Amino acid sequence: MLRARYLPPERVDDVRQETFQRVLAALRREGGIREPERFGAFVNSICKNVLRENAREWFRNLAIEQDHSVACSKILDLESALISRETKEKVREILGEMRPRDRELLRAMFLEDKDKDEICREFGVDRDYLRVLLYRAKVRFRSTFDQRAGPALGHTTGQGNH
Repeated sequence: MLRARYLPPERVDDVRQETFQRVLAALRREGGIREPERFGAFVNSICKNVLRENAREWFRNLAIEQDHSVACSKILDLESALISRETKEKVREILGEMRPRDRELLRAMFLEDKDKDEICREFGVDRDYLRVLLYRAKVRFRSTFDQRAGPALGHTTGQGNH
């Protein structure tokens, strides 16, 4: 899986080592592996999570390196930072007003970047119904977001397909 993503060998080694470490830790924990017949999927999901974490860290470091080497327009940076901060505030506000189940589902999926199987276990649903719940929560969120933030952020409200 890692080689298919054309990652540098040192990143492949890092992800492989971290995955191996987490799998061993799970094996050593009491009740760590609940379904031994799905061990391959378990290892694969841990590997995907480690890969995501590694990618976030790599892109974060890449962004820092680029910031040091490229001089960008400070006015545009300030404007985009302000819009980004306003958007984050709107997102937090809307999430705070949503139904608890929708809010927790969106947080788990997009902010905490949890594995779908883990979310299914937490919410007591199967993958198909998770897809339905997620779709409904996203529609509710988008509708509220567009109503409140639309004119300020250049979105259209209720026109066209989103």
